[in-house]
Order: sequence, then structure tokens, then C-alpha cells
Amino acid sequence: MKRITFTEKLRELMAVRHVSLGELAKAVPYDKGNLSRVVNGRKCPSEKLAGRLDEILGADGALAALRSSSSTGPTVPGADSDDEMEALELARRVAASDVGDETLTVLEMTVDDLASAYPRTSPAELLARIRRHLGYVSRLLDTRMTLTEHRRLVVVGGWLSLLAATCDVDLGRRPAAAARLRTAAQLGEHAEHPEIIAWTLETQAWQAVTDGAYRAAITLSRGAQEIAPRGSSAFIQANAQEGRAWARLGAGPETRDALARVERLVAPLPMPDRPEHHYRYDPAKSDAYTATTLSWLGDPAAEPYARGVLARLEEPSRAPARPRRAASARLDLALALLAADQPDEAAHVTLEAVTSGRLVPSSHWRAAEVINALEARGVPEAAGVREAYRELCAPADHEVDGA
Repeated sequence: MKRITFTEKLRELMAVRHVSLGELAKAVPYDKGNLSRVVNGRKCPSEKLAGRLDEILGADGALAALRSSSSTGPTVPGADSDDEMEALELARRVAASDVGDETLTVLEMTVDDLASAYPRTSPAELLARIRRHLGYVSRLLDTRMTLTEHRRLVVVGGWLSLLAATCDVDLGRRPAAAARLRTAAQLGEHAEHPEIIAWTLETQAWQAVTDGAYRAAITLSRGAQEIAPRGSSAFIQANAQEGRAWARLGAGPETRDALARVERLVAPLPMPDRPEHHYRYDPAKSDAYTATTLSWLGDPAAEPYARGVLARLEEPSRAPARPRRAASARLDLALALLAADQPDEAAHVTLEAVTSGRLVPSSHWRAAEVINALEARGVPEAAGVREAYRELCAPADHEVDGA
């Protein structure tokens, strides 16, 4: 007998209770567009949302139970992405067009969905989804379309290539990342889209920082600033990345100048509709970058900044969950605590970050840096943190012992 799914049960309850989508969205309250995706099975509800729907629809915990079983039960690798592809292709055929506005609009929305999933999804999982969409875009490029449709499709391909490159960097796949960044830049140039081109340079700057090539990172960051539309997310991020590179060089005045520029740029910005979107700057991201930059500079102000960032990230009601950013914030706090001569707490916080399951390979060097400092100070807990770090790096053969 086929087991009923969360989506089927939700629709059944809505029909029995005669509750429309709009009424349900107001009662939760919840964004109607996102709730529609939940009702249609395109978005997995959070535990909190499932519980709230249970209350409103009088399901006595049935929805929460179905949500739990569906999120922890066995899954078929790539099934969700395959379903996405089928939905896109069906929409295109229904529109009776080779490409058409409807297909392009769905693809553009998909880019936003994938970029918003970045902070909470493992790089490998997200990359698998992006690759399927890139394959679909590649096939569509061979079909008939207007010049306007062609440009929109190229822009979609540029964003997807850029996001795929970011996942490759996270996974330590340098040759793949470099190839995808070249593709993203070429597509950005073809579509005359300066923000995509600027983001490719900013991503290279970030990679240069992780490689210890700080002067190159500054050059790349400034190149991104020259190309990006002034005030755009790419422009702000490039300024922030420059500040991080200066901090690694121990250049206090230059670092603080970059931080001041970012603060001025971010101050008038409203909170975006989707602050978790990787390519949309928000005030919370600015605070996180400031915490990182000050901790690298050894500035005492890093500690309260890092504590504040971590507190906000761990308060679910204040912002979307960003577990990877929280893990990085712990490393910022640990480094700041070492500068403040609080090595015991630094060891505890580092262990939390290392065992969180949220540190990607491109951030392993940051954990190694803190562990090396703990060992240099002879902190007793350092041995346990080092062992946890070895376990973290073992699957990827990416240990940075003594780095």
C-alpha cells in the first residue's frame, strides 16, 4: 500500500477544511509563494512550519510526523533534480515554444532558488542540481529563440556556472572551479552582464585568499570593483574581500578603510526579500565579514562582533538558517578569543565548529590555523580538537597538519 506523503496529506486537509492557499498563508503567517511550493511538493517545509500547519488544520501532529519521516527516510540520489528537469520541460512544451518567456522565467526563478539554497546545502548536493540545470540550458541553446530570449538564457547559464564554480571551490576542486569561472566570465561578456563578470573576479579573489595569495586577492578585488555596477552586491562584496586580504597582510589602515567603505555601502540597504541568497548582500553578511576581518587583523573588537554574529545566526526567528556561516563565525570567535587570551573557550568553540558537519574543505585551513595556535600555547584541549580535525579531513584526504 502506498504511504501518503506530506504534500498529499496537506492538500487533503485543506480540501476537507475548505481552506484556500491564501487563507492558510495568512493564518500561519507565511509567504504565499513559498507556501505554494510546499503545497505543490517543490519545497520541504521546516519543522516549525509543519507544526504550525498541524495546529491550523487540526491534524494532531500528522503533518509534523510525515515531514519528519520524509526528510529522514531513504531518498533516490538526483530524484529531486530529475523532477525539476521534468517540470521545466513540461512547462516549455505546454507553452508550445522552443524556449519562450515562461520557460526563461522559471529558469531565472530556479537560479534564485539555488543561490538561496547555497548557505544551507552541502556543496556536493547543490552542485549535482546545478549541473543538471546547466545541461538543460545547454540543450536549449541549440533551439530557436529571439535575441532577447538568447541573452536571458545566456545570463541564466552565467549565474549557474558561477554558482557551480563556487561549489567547486568549496570542495577543493580547483581545475573544475577555474574552468567554470572562465565559462561564467565568457557568458557574462557575451550577455554584456557586468555583475556576473565582477562576481567571477570576486570568486577568484576569495580563492586567492584561501591560497594565501593576498596581493593577488587585492588586485582581483579591485578589478571586480571597477567592473561591477556601483552599489551592487558584487561591488560591496569585492570591497569586503579586499578588506579581508589586507587583514591577512596585517595592514591595519588599509583594512579599516575597506571596512568603512563596506559600512557606508551597506548602511542604506534594505533587508532583501531573500537574505540567504548568495549573490544578494545584506547587513548580516556585512557583520559576518567584519568579524572575520577583525579577527584576522587581531583587533580586540573582533570578539564582540563575532559573538553578536553567532547569536543572530543561532536565533531562528531572526533570520533564515545559515549553518555554514555559523560554523565560520565560530572560527572567527575562536581566533578573537585567542587574541583576547582566552584559549580554553577558544578550544571549545573550535571543537564545536570542527564537529558541526558544516565546514567545507575550503574552510579547513581556517580551523587548522586556530588549532596550530592552540597547540603553540600548550592548551590541553588542543589534542582533542586536533583529533576531531583529522576525522573531519580524513574523507577528503585534505589534512593540513602543522599548516
